[in-house]
Amino acid sequence: MKLWQKELEIEKKVENFTIGNDNELDLALAPFDVWGSIAHTKMLNSINLLTNHETTDLVLELQRILKEDIETGKFVIEPGIEDVHSQIELELTRKLGDTGKKIHSGRSRNDQVLVDLRLFFRHKIENIVVGLEKLAKMFLELSEQYKDVLMPGYTHMQIAMPSSFGLWFSAFAESLVDDITYWQSIYKIINQNPLGSAAGYGSSFPLNRTLTTELLGFESLSFNVINAQYGRGRSEYFLATGLSASALTMNKLASDVCLYIGQNHGFIKFPDELTTGSSIMPHKKNPDVFELTRSKTNQLISLPNEIAQMTSNLSTGYHRDFQLLKESLFKGIDTMEQIIDIMLFVMPQIQINKNILNDPKYQFLYSVEVVNKLVMEGIPFRDAYKQVGMDIENNNFNPSTNINHSHEGSIGNLCLSEIENKLAQSVKAFNFKSVKQKIEALLH
Repeated sequence: MKLWQKELEIEKKVENFTIGNDNELDLALAPFDVWGSIAHTKMLNSINLLTNHETTDLVLELQRILKEDIETGKFVIEPGIEDVHSQIELELTRKLGDTGKKIHSGRSRNDQVLVDLRLFFRHKIENIVVGLEKLAKMFLELSEQYKDVLMPGYTHMQIAMPSSFGLWFSAFAESLVDDITYWQSIYKIINQNPLGSAAGYGSSFPLNRTLTTELLGFESLSFNVINAQYGRGRSEYFLATGLSASALTMNKLASDVCLYIGQNHGFIKFPDELTTGSSIMPHKKNPDVFELTRSKTNQLISLPNEIAQMTSNLSTGYHRDFQLLKESLFKGIDTMEQIIDIMLFVMPQIQINKNILNDPKYQFLYSVEVVNKLVMEGIPFRDAYKQVGMDIENNNFNPSTNINHSHEGSIGNLCLSEIENKLAQSVKAFNFKSVKQKIEALLH
């Protein structure tokens, strides 16, 4: 069944090429298609295009499809049925006859897809933000636990200055807060209602788009109907940039772990059951989880460019090119959710080497500490810098290992409560609870 089909049958080879695996990906949109259809049905009733009786029948059947078929995993897109929208409309028509045929009044598959995707993206952003929040809290806990354990800091991959595991862990916590803050703008853009824009040029029906906006818990309308259609591709691009930004944080973590876990560093280790071995080298304990995370995050970092390449050079109006966005973006969302899940599992099991700086090779970490001590005693900075540099060159450098970092955000003052507060405020800015309440009201 094709919603656009009249009498002529499309060539099967062409049909298979154009549909591809889109109907499989569409299964993820099924619950959101029901949500949008219930809101649209109630709106059609409000403008007298559906009677109260027809509206009740449609809403009850949509609720049945959601609860008995979709939520139980029984829902399928039948062979020959083009997409999730066609399947749901077909089931309505089978059960309700002509009433089922009326539900498409005032909408196009274009805005139907748009609203499904935005509801789906909104749901996925919530999952990601909640996951990132858990990760940030986990890093704050690890930071508190290991705040007094020193480690080397590096610049240019060379020993630089003293750092600590508390400082290292809390850096990831605050980076995740920044990521969540970035997600706020993406969420705000996506949380606008495109329903009623039809094929991109509106409808001659007196649609009440404000009503569907309220029913679906959108923050506002995407007012201009052409701009609503411009959202196809742009929403995906914005979401891809969020995935990319969060991937950068996870990539840095994975890269550090892969470096620090090696025998040449020996800063950290994980239980044997979280690592893998070698087929010929019995001593190997490979950090495969982090190596794969590093590679998967690199895929996500490139995702915005992939989306942009698929959506640029397209004139105003719908193009079938947009169909391919789902394959790339849905996979990207799944990948980010998997990364968050595995990091929440493995990172709390990290084992820290608490005696790293006992190795004499790390004595140069304290060169800046010695320079600063001389400056505090009244020696001009450049003179102190030269004096310490000459001591190092002449093998006369015997530094004190005392650390005196007290300013905000340094080893001795991690500002963990301030970062935790910033995290709470960032998550609070989302209206997840309000959206849930709206959807619960819509479905009951």
